[in-house]
Amino acid sequence: MQEHIEVTGIILKQSPVGEYDRHISLLTKERGKISAFARGARKSGNRLAAATMPFSFGSFRLYEGKNSYTLVEADIRNYFEELHSDYIGVCYGMYFVEVTDYFTRENNDEREMMKLLYQSLRALSVSALPNDLVRCIFECKSIVINGEFPGPPQNVNLEESTIYALHYIGASSIEKLYTFTVTDSVLAQLKDVSAGYMKRFVGRDFKSLEVLKTLC
Repeated sequence: MQEHIEVTGIILKQSPVGEYDRHISLLTKERGKISAFARGARKSGNRLAAATMPFSFGSFRLYEGKNSYTLVEADIRNYFEELHSDYIGVCYGMYFVEVTDYFTRENNDEREMMKLLYQSLRALSVSALPNDLVRCIFECKSIVINGEFPGPPQNVNLEESTIYALHYIGASSIEKLYTFTVTDSVLAQLKDVSAGYMKRFVGRDFKSLEVLKTLC
């Protein structure tokens, strides 16, 4: 009898396969990023239909084959439904997912990136936190996790509060990241710094970011 594994994770993306199936990319606590097939997930009323949509977070039961996994059951704890009713929020969320997908690798230890994505999606639902601030924090912390964050730039005249914020992002635990707000002038500087670092350390375009530019 084929044994199954159970993982905790979040759906990064899905694509149609055949007439009724889906192929998903799942970022997990136990096995890093993995790919899986969800048979029949595109059928109306199928129990895996909602569970295989991006942002879905919970427990997933899979069969492990020679070359891929097959999803057989899911217990979703958070669909981030509030984002799905906010088009701009969805675009920010999809951007975070794209960046996460870029930084993560299959079968790597990606627990920190998974926590960052989850907490960042939650932060998008907090009205007191501007989406642009959430984005800056997410971008900088992604670079921190991947070992490339250089801290505040030395050749730029920054406000003390901007420097403090950048040090805080670098040193803070993910659970405490989204616990501050900043003035408009500090946010403008954070946006410049994070954009510069994304260009330097990532250097590629993201589809969802192009959509965001037309909306914001």
